[in-house]
Amino acid sequence: MPASRSNRALKKRGTNARTSRAASGRASSKTTSRATRTSRAVDGLTGLTEQLVNRIIKPLGLVLLTRERIQETLDDAAERGRITRSDANDLVTELVQRGRQQTEELLADLERLLGRGREQFDRARRTVGVGSSFPIAGYDELTASQVQSRLGSLTPAQLRRVREYELRHANRKSVLSAVDSSLNRA
Repeated sequence: MPASRSNRALKKRGTNARTSRAASGRASSKTTSRATRTSRAVDGLTGLTEQLVNRIIKPLGLVLLTRERIQETLDDAAERGRITRSDANDLVTELVQRGRQQTEELLADLERLLGRGREQFDRARRTVGVGSSFPIAGYDELTASQVQSRLGSLTPAQLRRVREYELRHANRKSVLSAVDSSLNRA
């Protein structure tokens, strides 16, 4: 009798060991999956950083200076008698104003480029029939102006679908009037 108990105990231990190894394997695969996703995200950020540096920052000769740093430098020049305090303050104001203007222009250019890429992606996705069947990908996350910029490539049937969806959900007047205008032109 004791031998059969010990056999059962050994079998039970073997089952527990197999169960433990299987659970460990599942945990390991989950960890590996998370690590892979994290690695891809890091690779994506690295790629984005390289793109920004090589295609925007270096060609345009961009530098980042805070208003405080500019003010500090010109205050130092004023203390040494190289420039008057009022001239330094005027210069800081002018530099910051020009910097903001250039930043706005750069952001507008980036938005235009991204918009073109999104439009081409949406058109290709609809043509191939991949992804959501709704005419505009990521519609619920878009601002009214972003939706309006994507209406030009839609067919009248797709425009009507966007209009119906907008009426039932966000009901933004600017989007609805843009859809109506596009429908009237079509």
